[in-house]
Amino acid sequence: MNSPDDKTEVTGDAAPEPASAAHTGVTVPIDLLVDEHEEEVSENGRSVRRQGIYLLPNLFTTGALFAGFYAVIAAMRGDFASAPIAILAALVLDGLDGRIARMTNTQSKFGAEYDSLADMVSFGVAPALVMFSFALGDLGKFGWSASFIYVACAALRLARFNTQIGKADKNYFTGLASPSAATIVVSAVWVCSDLGWTGAELPGHVAFMLALLTAVSGFLMIANFPYYSFKSIDFHGRVPFFAMILVVLGFGLVTLDPPLILFIAFLGYAASGPVILLWKRSRNHSGNRSANEG
Repeated sequence: MNSPDDKTEVTGDAAPEPASAAHTGVTVPIDLLVDEHEEEVSENGRSVRRQGIYLLPNLFTTGALFAGFYAVIAAMRGDFASAPIAILAALVLDGLDGRIARMTNTQSKFGAEYDSLADMVSFGVAPALVMFSFALGDLGKFGWSASFIYVACAALRLARFNTQIGKADKNYFTGLASPSAATIVVSAVWVCSDLGWTGAELPGHVAFMLALLTAVSGFLMIANFPYYSFKSIDFHGRVPFFAMILVVLGFGLVTLDPPLILFIAFLGYAASGPVILLWKRSRNHSGNRSANEG
């Protein structure tokens, strides 16, 4: 006599076991809940739709984004020596991603939008939070207002830049670029930190001047001052030997006092916008006067 364990009795009411994917030969896709990116690109004069994104330039953009995020974390921990360096690292990576995209012909709308969002974090939010944590927190409403002005102006600057892609003069930016404004702000923090002006050691009048510097840097981003973009420099072509000597001297000068030299250099660049505008207006005025006299 067979025991109940020897066989399984199937009643007529029992439902059959569903067939597995292995039995049916059907592959079950894994849903990662991530939309596949697709955008329209131009190839040989025709518009085609391609899936996926270019990895190489977006790696540099992600690196810049990470550096900006790290600067915020460093400032929250009171590490005001590392925070400015992180922003400067983001500056270098941001300058490389666009050039690499153009050199490798991997430009895309996705890359442009991703770069803009990363810039907002690394050169908009991060510098303002670093400065606020360093000096502006004790200034009350005046301090956070100066920080917000900078963040808002950075957002407006990036939005305006995005609408002018392909239309504006490539040789000049309209308004101070957000990476340059960010460098002014964080290099000022770096200078003060290098001098030992941190926490209670920071003089009140210096904190007030840093707040003004932050707000003015923000306003320069949305001003209609022309700033040389350096995009017309041909890195593939030959240059005079003297140019290489200037590059070596520049690196040597920076190594003497990196925070101070960078602060002075970018302050000079910020001042070049109003100077260029006045020079152009003066030249146009002289040309119009000569035409009227002729």
